[in-house]
Amino acid sequence: MAKNNQSFKLQRTLNKLAIHNLMLYIVGGIAAVFLIGMALYMTKGIDIIEYITFNRSMILDGQVWRVLTFLFKPEDSSVFMVLTLYLYWLMGSTLEQEWGAVKFNLFYFCGAALTIASGFITGGAVNHFLNMSLFFAFAILNPEFQLMLFFVLPVKIKWLAIADAVYFAYMFVVSGWDIRGCIIACALTLLIFFGGDIIESIKRAKRRAEWKRNFR
Repeated sequence: MAKNNQSFKLQRTLNKLAIHNLMLYIVGGIAAVFLIGMALYMTKGIDIIEYITFNRSMILDGQVWRVLTFLFKPEDSSVFMVLTLYLYWLMGSTLEQEWGAVKFNLFYFCGAALTIASGFITGGAVNHFLNMSLFFAFAILNPEFQLMLFFVLPVKIKWLAIADAVYFAYMFVVSGWDIRGCIIACALTLLIFFGGDIIESIKRAKRRAEWKRNFR
């Protein structure tokens, strides 16, 4: 009984400390940077992106804000960014509903910490693969979820996840170590949170294969 009470108190404390609606803040921050950046570029010719990207040498020279500001760097400058941010919000908020704020915070901040660590090792980092870890997590938990590709073609998210995994593999081969480090950080985050499920799925598939061989 005492252990249950302690566990409940710890869970309640962590829930208070967790950032609820975290993805709303992340998406809102990216949108704000995009709008501010566009205004500064049009009025003063200042490219704000140059001041927020992750750059190890500049961070070590004192521009420490870059350790976090790169997380809010817009990935696209076109109208498709609106759709991208909507999907990030949809998937992030759904994961938070399924997991709870505490676990979702742990997932995102674990991925962010690994991405930052890879940035210090390789010299640079981007937020794209961190954000894509949300997509893969969502696809693992909701493989049959259907998206309207180009607003017309219905596609199950598991097939899009497979296509993105192939893209990740391609990027790992052709890119420098700064991008490879971010891909590894994304993969490690997914492995930490879904490794047990993946191993169990492999075991189940192996048992089914053995059962089929025994009854042929």
